[in-house]
Amino acid sequence: METKPENISAEDGAAAPSPSPPAPLRQALPAKGSCWYCEKPLDSVRRFCGKPCAAAFDEESAYSR
Repeated sequence: METKPENISAEDGAAAPSPSPPAPLRQALPAKGSCWYCEKPLDSVRRFCGKPCAAAFDEESAYSR
C-alpha cells in the first residue's frame, strides 16, 4: 500500500506550483506587422502567427526573466 505524506495533499496545490499566466505580457506587446517570434508578416492587429509561436515566445520569456 502506498502512503502519501500527511502535510502535502494534491488538493492544496503544494505539490506543483501553478504557473503565472503569460497572456498579460503578450497583450502588452504592440502589433508590429509581423510575428514577435518568427517574424512572419501579419496584419496590424495580430502579434503572433499562431499558437506554436505564442507558446515558444512565452517559454523563452519565462527563461529570460
